[in-house]
Amino acid sequence: MYTLDEFKAGKVLLIDKPLHWTSFQVVNKLRWHIRKTFNIKKIKVGHAGTLDPLATGLLIICTGKFTKKISQYQAQTKEYTGTITLGATTPSFDLETEINQTFPTKHLTEELLHKITKQFIGEIQQKPPIFSAIKKDGKRLYELAREGKTTEIKHRTVTIHEFEITNITLPKIDFRIVCSKGTYIRSIANDFGIAVKSGGHLSSLRRTKIGDFNVNNAVKPLVFVEGIETKIEDKL
Repeated sequence: MYTLDEFKAGKVLLIDKPLHWTSFQVVNKLRWHIRKTFNIKKIKVGHAGTLDPLATGLLIICTGKFTKKISQYQAQTKEYTGTITLGATTPSFDLETEINQTFPTKHLTEELLHKITKQFIGEIQQKPPIFSAIKKDGKRLYELAREGKTTEIKHRTVTIHEFEITNITLPKIDFRIVCSKGTYIRSIANDFGIAVKSGGHLSSLRRTKIGDFNVNNAVKPLVFVEGIETKIEDKL
């Protein structure tokens, strides 16, 4: 598949992150196997844009000199598909935490749901979830949240280029979103629930595109690992 010189010179690897894996675990897995396969002590490996453990999909992994391009890839427009469950909220805005409140959904109609999506198109102000990796005073917000500590979170400006509902089976709605760097889809799920007066949380998420990169061209971490090890064995 690749040579050591190629990894050092710089490669962009498209990985389809599995459910429950952290982005850091993917990077660690690939780095460890590259080191093991080529019998080297270290090599630079990093990812361009974190995916939550409960999300799946496209993760761009850069190696060697291409790690300098990570910020460039992080800045690109991203596409997500997923499901928002209406009628209930959670503190994390997704399924990481238990439901804390429930709301009626009988008033919801397809017309209303499609109409509300238009409110999210363009430049919007968004407050990140308290369960996020943003740092404040040297600690990540999710660490403070798990300790039961409250903290002031500032709104940030993000851009939603496209937001469409692709299927409605209440209380669940499937969606596709194209957005700028720094957008929290969990926050959109929560804010959407507020907008339709029913509450809502993100119940599934998949990143499908980053710029021109598509998850259809990505491989699972273990498939990549097996590929580089098999290639080396074939040469022996």
